[in-house]
Amino acid sequence: MARAVVSRLTGTRPEEAGIVLLSAAYFFFILSAYYVLRPIRDAFGVAGGPENIPWLFTATLGGMLVAHPIFASIVSRWPRKRFVTVTYRFFMLNLLVYYLLLTGLGESPAAIWVGRTFFVWISVFNLFVVSVFWSFMTDIYRERQSRRLFGLIGVGGTIGGIVGSSTTAFLAETISPPTLFWLSILLLECAVFCLKGLDRRVEVRRHRVPDPGRPPLDRPQPADPIIGGSALDGIKRVVASPYLLGICVFMLLFTIGSTFLYNIQAGIIARTFASLEEQTSVFARIDLAVNTLTLLTQLFLTGRLIRWLGVGLTLALLPLISIAGFLALGAAPVFAVFVVFQVLRRAGNFALAVPAREVLYTVLPRRDKYKAKNFNDTFVYRAGDQVGAWSFAGFGALGLGTAAMAWSMAPVAAVWLGVALWLGRRQKELAGRGGSN
Repeated sequence: MARAVVSRLTGTRPEEAGIVLLSAAYFFFILSAYYVLRPIRDAFGVAGGPENIPWLFTATLGGMLVAHPIFASIVSRWPRKRFVTVTYRFFMLNLLVYYLLLTGLGESPAAIWVGRTFFVWISVFNLFVVSVFWSFMTDIYRERQSRRLFGLIGVGGTIGGIVGSSTTAFLAETISPPTLFWLSILLLECAVFCLKGLDRRVEVRRHRVPDPGRPPLDRPQPADPIIGGSALDGIKRVVASPYLLGICVFMLLFTIGSTFLYNIQAGIIARTFASLEEQTSVFARIDLAVNTLTLLTQLFLTGRLIRWLGVGLTLALLPLISIAGFLALGAAPVFAVFVVFQVLRRAGNFALAVPAREVLYTVLPRRDKYKAKNFNDTFVYRAGDQVGAWSFAGFGALGLGTAAMAWSMAPVAAVWLGVALWLGRRQKELAGRGGSN
């Protein structure tokens, strides 16, 4: 009876429970590790002043341009479990180096520059670890399963975000921020443990004789095959495929709007709160509110909305929120309006847009799930940051204020809405044909 109730509430089947829980735990550790670090990153970004943010995003884009071909080359040559494990442990080693640098430099002028590189590094780190996670999910779940389960799996990440942001919110004013790096290192190692356990479970299920009444969890294929190809496959695939190019444009428009909002945030927060400790705490509390709202939405709405509305209309909800939010912020550019819009937009992204966007990749070949997807999730994402940051700086040089900046994003969000609807129609066509390039 209890199992039937849980299945009805969550959309899971009894044989899926173990692997879904492990997937959610994997995401929990990834996002809790990131959200411990995110408020520290944002505080370093504000400390340099709003005028430095475009340069930070420029440096981040350069970092992505270097990192993606290296990652794609590793994907081409190593089995999945190995290249994912190496990626996470590389970032763990980086955290250790930053701990030593920031602890040793204290409050010296050099620490400011290390903080700026940390901002760039975290901006690369978070996209890579999350992109690799979702690539793995699209690789082991079928398209129909992804509609039911991706929102539920996202709950693990949301709880991780709540735990991570809560930890930093309550500890940032009592212990030094670099000390929190050790917690992120531990959490990333737990994610690697979950990855290995999940890989073993998928392999065991692959070799079982399937129930003729139900499809196997994963597609039949050789055990952890090497994908092959070149380091530039991801870029080539995106340019050659209208569908992947549409996802690219979707990501680009989303990040341009996010960067405008981030720059507006920097000005509002700097005017409202004076000290680094206060700003770090406020950022962490905003993260906590975002993750709480995301959790409630994922538990009760995400899977149902994707099934009822379809992928396209679910993707369209975030552009609609953005149109209304930018218009409201333009009319009243104050802290309260900003917080409401930021919380709704980010929660809508995590709870609705991300699961729906990941479903888009389930109808594509395996190489696209790791290479093309990683290019869109990392370089294209940060290219949008770059366009947004320098556009914001250019508008500022022309004398535009916060209200005008916000209003300028409403037409961009309207175009974004059209792209979301087109992608939904195209995904439905590809799913009906069993997936295609």
